[in-house]
Amino acid sequence: MRTGVTPGEAVPDDAVLEAVAAEAGWMEDLLCRLVEAPTVLGDEEPGQVIMEEAFADCGMEPRSVRLDADALRRAEGSSPFTWDLDGKRNVVADWPAGGSGGRSLIMNGHIDVVPPAAEELWTHPPFRAVRDGDWLYGRGAGDMKAGLAAMAGAVRALVLAGYAPASDVQLQSVVEEECTGHGALQCLLDGARADACVITEPHPDHLTVAQVGVLWFHVELSGVPTHAARASYLGFNAIDAAVEALAALRRHEAHLNEDPPPPYDAFEHPINLNPGVISGGDWPSTVAASCTLSCRIGLYPGQDPEEARAGVESAIAEAVAASPRLAENPPRVRYDGFSCEGSVIGEDEPLVRALSEAYASLHGENPRAMATTATTDARHFIRTGIPAVCFGPRGEGIHGIDERVSLRSVVESAQVLGLFVRDWCGLVPSRKEES
Repeated sequence: MRTGVTPGEAVPDDAVLEAVAAEAGWMEDLLCRLVEAPTVLGDEEPGQVIMEEAFADCGMEPRSVRLDADALRRAEGSSPFTWDLDGKRNVVADWPAGGSGGRSLIMNGHIDVVPPAAEELWTHPPFRAVRDGDWLYGRGAGDMKAGLAAMAGAVRALVLAGYAPASDVQLQSVVEEECTGHGALQCLLDGARADACVITEPHPDHLTVAQVGVLWFHVELSGVPTHAARASYLGFNAIDAAVEALAALRRHEAHLNEDPPPPYDAFEHPINLNPGVISGGDWPSTVAASCTLSCRIGLYPGQDPEEARAGVESAIAEAVAASPRLAENPPRVRYDGFSCEGSVIGEDEPLVRALSEAYASLHGENPRAMATTATTDARHFIRTGIPAVCFGPRGEGIHGIDERVSLRSVVESAQVLGLFVRDWCGLVPSRKEES
């Protein structure tokens, strides 16, 4: 451990960068273990056990923040959900201040991942960590287990180098980012507060300062079942009805993209409608009696999710007005999952400036400040008054096939985070070091 450090002494860049680089093997090992824990919705616990061990290995005392369904349903910014939250928990660890005068910080990442889609299309099994040169493959490698490894590695490096922050730092490994964001929201309900938050999503060469909101909705359509031989005059196919509904929703999507507000006027098509799941029918020779179309659509910052719901329901009403058979069998729209607003912070925020300077210290140039057409947990912190940005390792194939992350970028992200902790929070000798 580093000795002879006095409070207020400037910690040189090289000391931070070398300390973090020394943890490259530890970060890679942690990332491999996380990738091989298939933490899809409802099965996040194996990953949280690993993060609990990792935080302890950083010299901190991890604790659980359990999801409270009733409290979440009452909370501002919550989304509707029908699944069971029993046993679900976030894992947080506090790195307490060893001095005074710095600014406090939350570093946040999510442990949950999306399903691997078509496993047969993957080069390797999606939940096996496979290294090929600088790339590590596996579902969740980029989104966003590499970010969890980077933020833990940055803190571990500084702890082992003999430092403590001058203001409190909290690390959060949260659940449910991919469906509601309720893990991060629960941390805030539990009292988490700081002067800033960095979410280590795979945004490698830029800081994400704006994001869309997201609405999940499910269109339930009813048909009139009959033998397929008499379909043209006795039946009404619910799957055909879903096609009509989707056409109306596509027209609604096109309207939303006609005149985007800043900063989304820089995008050709910022609002995306995705029909992600369709299920219906029960027999090839029977006209489908029911069909459910489950979709995701974005909404601009400043737009209320209730407004987005109204837009979806208006589009479905348009389809009904154009189809007598749909009018006889009116669809039902229900909501389960994301129903959240977008968010923006200014590029002049002290957080953005300080993190940009830390990035420039390593890379020699400032990162871009960008908007994303996705959503992240940043909105929960921003709604609470905590400036939040996304920055993390370089991932590819996110939510797709052969997802992968650059291991070099994991180390570089951790180095930037280490420099940022030094500049934002301040570093002092740890009490253990002083003794």
